[in-house]
Amino acid sequence: MSKTVAVVGATGAVGAEMIRCLEKSSIDVGELRVFASERSAGRTVQFGDDEVTIAALSEDAFEGVDIALFASESDISKKYGAIAARAGAVVVDNSSAFRMDPDYPLVVPEVNGDLISPETRIIANPNCVAAIMVMALWPLHQAGGVKRVIASTYQSASGAGAAAMKELEDSTRAYLNGESFEPSVLPHPYAFNLFSHNASVGPDGYNGEESKVIAELRKIMAMPELRVGVTCVRVPVLRAHSMSITVELDKKLTPDEARDILSKAPGLKIVDDRQKNHFPMPVESSGIYDVLVGRIREDLSDPTGHTLALFISGDQLLKGAALNAVQIAEQLA
Repeated sequence: MSKTVAVVGATGAVGAEMIRCLEKSSIDVGELRVFASERSAGRTVQFGDDEVTIAALSEDAFEGVDIALFASESDISKKYGAIAARAGAVVVDNSSAFRMDPDYPLVVPEVNGDLISPETRIIANPNCVAAIMVMALWPLHQAGGVKRVIASTYQSASGAGAAAMKELEDSTRAYLNGESFEPSVLPHPYAFNLFSHNASVGPDGYNGEESKVIAELRKIMAMPELRVGVTCVRVPVLRAHSMSITVELDKKLTPDEARDILSKAPGLKIVDDRQKNHFPMPVESSGIYDVLVGRIREDLSDPTGHTLALFISGDQLLKGAALNAVQIAEQLA
């Protein structure tokens, strides 16, 4: 049965990817409605062979909508997500508005897809780091029981939106031309530089991104006491996040056993060629659906052999945002 699908925030980096993912999805989209700010209203976006006109949001915009995908700021999601749900749509929201609310599931389909239900009117899409990281953690947890996670992230410009991606390109061009460049989107020079994630730092010394990742991993995995430590860093890459992960397990798994487990897990692709020193890279994970995983080895600092180290890379705009939302929608359809 065909569905009427709405995309809110259609002109942003995530919203545009949602539309492209919908084109490739199993959902029979009978009608696509796209919404953005008033300044974008009247423009068009391509969906398959059709040109779809962008409309401004209004309180009656969701009448007859079956599934509403939100790629908007949290204040927009809170206001219009509730309106869409009352109108009868199932909302899949990519903002932080509903993620930690116990009334709404926080879903990565490969992990806790059993929580997806048409009766649940609002479903939260996770933070990009949590969504990508849990893809590798969950199969290991099922096999060996995850006890503790220590991670460092290497996060791309796309996580800060299309404006940050443009700033990376513009600042790199200026740097190579020997020109000065004053950043306006991010707080520090971005070309040939990296810095602590630009989220504000709390009194505990963790920035907002790190706190999100810790809380969301615990919720997605239904492990409220999971021990997680993470350091989030912004790096000069356009759109794929990479992560170095050390994971302590209840059960000892050899690297070969872990590699076999991860190779069979949905949504993962092994890139682990030691002979050629070829491991996950953002240049290869950008634009693909799978999360790349490699550098699978024993953590030599743990003499018990219960700790593994690995490196992953996944497209922030896809599995970290738009693709995950559309995969949720596919289960609803």
